[in-house]
Amino acid sequence: MDDVNVKIHAPLIEDCRKGNGKAQSKLYHQYARAMYNLAYRILNNREDAEDILQETFVDCFRNIDSFRFESTFGAWLKKILINKCINHIKRKKIDLALCENLPDNVAGEEEEVVYDTGKIFKGIETLPDGYRIILTLYLLEGYDHTEISQILGITESTSKSQYSRAKEKLRTLLKN
Repeated sequence: MDDVNVKIHAPLIEDCRKGNGKAQSKLYHQYARAMYNLAYRILNNREDAEDILQETFVDCFRNIDSFRFESTFGAWLKKILINKCINHIKRKKIDLALCENLPDNVAGEEEEVVYDTGKIFKGIETLPDGYRIILTLYLLEGYDHTEISQILGITESTSKSQYSRAKEKLRTLLKN
């Protein structure tokens, strides 16, 4: 990633480090919607997503001095948010349905089907938590299976198999 993209918000971040409320508000408004949407896709609960969003920004501004411009501000913020979502799920003791010993589905030729985007997101919302989280992180947020395995504390093969099962479950939901 080039230095220009990494430091795109450098002046705002420096102002936030000085405690400038207007700079904090500006960063919040630039990222709040995207971060809320991600939290909602992971948690599948509007109130929890709102709470996690607020906690994320509080932690972000409290720890802004630890941001070192090694990535974009958005990537750094997203990592905080995802970790908070995962911790929230663990705190609630939600079963992620991550079972390493289940056989992988044997996929044949995939048929090409076009679905309405709204139906896809509704279908994703109905997936079990473990499926929804992995599908969201991999397909929608662009994390690879190695990163997902580290975030969730599972093996890479579990991430891959759960992703495969999530896609199959989503296809089944969308066909019905």
